[in-house]
Amino acid sequence: MTKTNIKKILAILTIVTLGINSTYAATQIGTWSVSGTSAFDSAIIWNDLIPWSATGTVSGIVVTATVLPTLNMVISTWAINLGILNASTYSSGSLSIEVGTNAANWVTITAKSSTGWLRSASNGSIINNLTTDWLAESYKFSSALGAASDSSVAGYTQTANLDSEVNNSSSWFTLYTTNKPEASSWVNDVVFNVSAKIDQQTPAASDYQDTITITVVWNF
Repeated sequence: MTKTNIKKILAILTIVTLGINSTYAATQIGTWSVSGTSAFDSAIIWNDLIPWSATGTVSGIVVTATVLPTLNMVISTWAINLGILNASTYSSGSLSIEVGTNAANWVTITAKSSTGWLRSASNGSIINNLTTDWLAESYKFSSALGAASDSSVAGYTQTANLDSEVNNSSSWFTLYTTNKPEASSWVNDVVFNVSAKIDQQTPAASDYQDTITITVVWNF
């Protein structure tokens, strides 16, 4: 075979090769898409490599879910009996409160007196530390933490250190605060204590009473 013939054959092969590459070059043959939106459209590419294949990619598919807010509060009893009051020492009674919540920021439990004192309906006398009735007695709300923490969330704190005289029906007294979610376990997060001490001249009666409102506020 002569050199001239060889050059002719190489030229023909080159043309054929270019023709094949031109015919089977990587091209878009379709589109991957998500119904209802074009934001995820992606080209499907036909490749001329062996074996021939087509590739397309849809990225950015979003997974979503919802966790509903929860809040539960349990109070151990509906009544606090201070018993027989005396002038030398405080007479006290208490109840326990439990909170369970997934509130991410904070929970606060407060209490408010409906009258600002213990009052006898039968004789109209009141018991608190003001001297509007010419007697200085004492009527107090206090609180303390109960059992160990119910929360395993990092950075969780809880506070209960109230110790205040009750003299009005408008003040909300903070019994308990937390800053993170906590589980509900038993009824022992915080102990709410009510106490009173009388004067020797406090009028006798068996119906001294106050009604207390306890409120829990949370921030999810």
